[in-house]
Amino acid sequence: MRDFEDPRYGSGCGTDGVVVIGGGVIGRVIAWRAARHGLDVTLVEPDPVTEPADSRSSSTVAAGMLTPATEAVFGEEELMGLGVRSARMYDSFVAEVEADSDMSVAHHRTGTLLVAFDRDDLAVLDELHDLQRRLGIATERLNGRECRRLEPHLAPSVRGGVLAPEDHSVDPRRLLPALARAAERAGAREVAGSVTEVTDPGPDGARLGVHLADGTVLPAHQVVLAAGCPSARITLPAPVLPPIRPVKGQLLRARVRRGEPPLVERTVRGLVRGFPVYLVPRADGEIIVGATQEELGYDTALTAGGLWQVLRDARELVPGVTELEITETCVGLRPGSPDNRPLLGPTRVPGLHLAVGHFRHGVLLAPVTGEVMVQALATGTLPEYAHGFAADRPLSGGGA
Repeated sequence: MRDFEDPRYGSGCGTDGVVVIGGGVIGRVIAWRAARHGLDVTLVEPDPVTEPADSRSSSTVAAGMLTPATEAVFGEEELMGLGVRSARMYDSFVAEVEADSDMSVAHHRTGTLLVAFDRDDLAVLDELHDLQRRLGIATERLNGRECRRLEPHLAPSVRGGVLAPEDHSVDPRRLLPALARAAERAGAREVAGSVTEVTDPGPDGARLGVHLADGTVLPAHQVVLAAGCPSARITLPAPVLPPIRPVKGQLLRARVRRGEPPLVERTVRGLVRGFPVYLVPRADGEIIVGATQEELGYDTALTAGGLWQVLRDARELVPGVTELEITETCVGLRPGSPDNRPLLGPTRVPGLHLAVGHFRHGVLLAPVTGEVMVQALATGTLPEYAHGFAADRPLSGGGA
């Protein structure tokens, strides 16, 4: 067994330190914020070479939509409020990340257009617009002609839509390395390995011990479990983690052909016979087209049916999608909690915190999660606005 004095990991992983488990957006934003706050931080990221596909972070697959208004769901008003709060933090969040890392995260601030394919889809959008207005979220109801004026490549059959000017996007594939560099510059260390267990107590008088598959044990005063779906495979000192279910998403990456104008100027989300679909443009011409939502456990197989569904529905809204050059197909597993809300902060195991269960909203909720978790690490308490997302809240389905 190797302990924290192993020279590969530096000498700072002491018994008063914080170990963050998880190398996705959530784990990295916590590591960066905690290190900036002056805490002694080590982040453990799964080795991408040795880890199976169903254990890897979904952050590199995510489209990066920052869309609390257009992702609203009836019955999830409190979650929607947290998303709005986080979205409003994004300008300053991006400025800080880019300043600390000297890297761009491709923050695209052109808004989001949510459109309807048929009359039934339009009725759903009208109900959603009413909900947005009741919650004080700025959106504008548009008819089909007004939608096509904003996005000329929309199909003539589009019935209408809702413009959300404050729903933006960011590129997670740029945000992740920027957060890693920012955290490193703030003093955080990084370890590559597969976490198998967290024990209480840890080695050499530490409150907790984080065990890696290669026999290394990292002592810590506090541990943050932020590994998404793979969090469920880590043995903990007590059953404090509710069931985290993987929700499969298949999508593709494409780009317009050289010399062609952009297919869409802003994120276009749509309902096609009740099925959601989206197109998220990047400044370099890339377009993310997705995504399925499949309750199939840890299945990470790309399927012809899944990609066909995505392309079929995208083509109904934007026929020009058939002319795009496909550059990559992707599949990821979104981590869903029993109530689809994140689990944040302290558990009944002293020093053990959760930051999991963000489901579809991991990138959106990154700024507010960083704020919440730094307060939890520093004081043991959550901000008042986050009490409804506490890791130890009562849940049906077991766990915390």
